[in-house]
Amino acid sequence: MALEHINWYPGHMKKTREMIIENLKAVDVVLELVDSRIPVSSRNPVIDEIVSGKRRIIILAKADLADETETERWRKHFEAEGHRTLALNLQTGDNIKQLFRALEQEQQLRDKQKSNRRPLRLMIVGVPNVGKSSLINRLTAKKTARTGDRPGVTTGKQWVTLQNGMQLLDTPGILWPKFEDNKVGLNLAFCGSIKDDILGVDELAYELIRVLGESYPEKLIARYGLDEIREQTIDNMDAIAMKRGFIMSGKRIDYERTGRTVLDEFRGGKLGRITLEKVQND
Repeated sequence: MALEHINWYPGHMKKTREMIIENLKAVDVVLELVDSRIPVSSRNPVIDEIVSGKRRIIILAKADLADETETERWRKHFEAEGHRTLALNLQTGDNIKQLFRALEQEQQLRDKQKSNRRPLRLMIVGVPNVGKSSLINRLTAKKTARTGDRPGVTTGKQWVTLQNGMQLLDTPGILWPKFEDNKVGLNLAFCGSIKDDILGVDELAYELIRVLGESYPEKLIARYGLDEIREQTIDNMDAIAMKRGFIMSGKRIDYERTGRTVLDEFRGGKLGRITLEKVQND
């Protein structure tokens, strides 16, 4: 499945990039959200380039959906690169107090360096559907931002006040025009950062089944009651459809329904805690 020929880069992402650049001078610290399941693919190189001169906290979001051991390895990896890093479960708010403590430390650092004392100003950035709105709602203790399980829910910038009086600028999710590695695009699509209709539900699920068959075969077997993982991906997809009864007239496989089910259950954590990108040992 080739992504480089697909026209999926919408105009609002160009506007978001311009918005980030325009407002960056007013910001003290950048909160960069990445998806714990795909910590490399969900780190936008455009964002990395734009905010490189700002203090940054990397937040491994959706940690409840990822392998705990791998998430801890990624946290240490980013810490070793010089970034303060936290893993958060935005559904339960686990470790949100730890983030507030980190922000207070950033506030103290700013107060020592600047003569004009004021509440810290933050900017939150990340790819679409990574959990920015859920984090904002946790930080404000109210439903300030809209949330959803699809990309593109946040459409414009908004300043919000946190529980501790700090100011935070929310920005829409931003992707980049070209993927150098096809796997990056697929990983983003698996996790819902690219709209499913760009690639097609059945084709995308086929690729996900292929990846999971190689890296987490036991998860597929357990979730769908399969006898084994077969060599051909299409055979595994057919077996899942048969187990779930996704058969149309004429004994034809309903690939769209099968694909939607696999994607939804992966994204919802029903297949178990899965990390698609592992820290590579040096």
